[in-house]
Amino acid sequence: MKEKRVARARNQYTDYIVREPMELMEFLAARMPQASRTKLKSLLSKRIVFVNQRITTQYNFPLQPGMKVQISREKGNHEFRNRLLKLVYEDAYLMVVEKEPGLLSVKTGREKERTAATILTEYLRRSNKRSQVYIVHRLDRDTSGLMMFAKDEQTQHTLRDNWHNIVTDRRYVAIVHGDMEQDYGTVRSWLTDKKLYVASSPVDDGGQLAITHYQTIKRANGYSMMELQLETGRKNQIRVHMADLGHPVVGDGRYGREDDDNPLNRLGLHAFKLCFTHPVTGEKMQFETPYPISFKRLMQRHVASDKAAMKEE
Repeated sequence: MKEKRVARARNQYTDYIVREPMELMEFLAARMPQASRTKLKSLLSKRIVFVNQRITTQYNFPLQPGMKVQISREKGNHEFRNRLLKLVYEDAYLMVVEKEPGLLSVKTGREKERTAATILTEYLRRSNKRSQVYIVHRLDRDTSGLMMFAKDEQTQHTLRDNWHNIVTDRRYVAIVHGDMEQDYGTVRSWLTDKKLYVASSPVDDGGQLAITHYQTIKRANGYSMMELQLETGRKNQIRVHMADLGHPVVGDGRYGREDDDNPLNRLGLHAFKLCFTHPVTGEKMQFETPYPISFKRLMQRHVASDKAAMKEE
């Protein structure tokens, strides 16, 4: 049974290894000499070409030796378009997506609005009416970034039951208030879910141990850009830990500052990196998305005016 699942996952793609630097279109033309340039462009536009496990549509994408190019054999399954959700990777057993802020990961309580889970289920049911996605982990509604869904219960259980062994790296970028005192550090506390908020205690009070490692990337304009690595994944963990340090996440109405003018017009938290071992094939998977443009702009807002002032002096 295990061998069949591995074969199913691997046989879904035709794999090629890049041996020398070249653009993606040139590479595809060399590997598929019978295909016209129009046909090759069609493969890209249908979002069925992957470079190092990421859907790639850029015909002149620069390839380097050692990269893996994959072409999906399930050509009808990648016509996915949604303004709040981007499909980054899909195979027979799981999906990796990039969620925009404002979208719920999954329904909670009695909400009837569309969620990442319902959008993906609708997408899968175009090919199989009985298909659905299975939640593995969540992102807060106002947090953007990478998350993973399983396509069957067995894969979901494997991921959930072995999460800390399967997921090798999860990282976030955050914009927080003030100049962070330390360049590096670790926050450790015990978190208790009070439903309306999460309480944090520096000593074991019966809550769940939460550990967040942080690095200060930049300080500017009264804010700090932080890179955060989760050792544990508790509810609201990063938001609570940044507030514990006295530097709450920008736009955080629950744990943040009352006078927060929220220059980002969103929560300043984005899950930019997700690395894990594939639960079926054992392959090392790594996904990374750029920091949001609004985060970068906030940290550069006054740079141009400062330079102009210096010239006038």
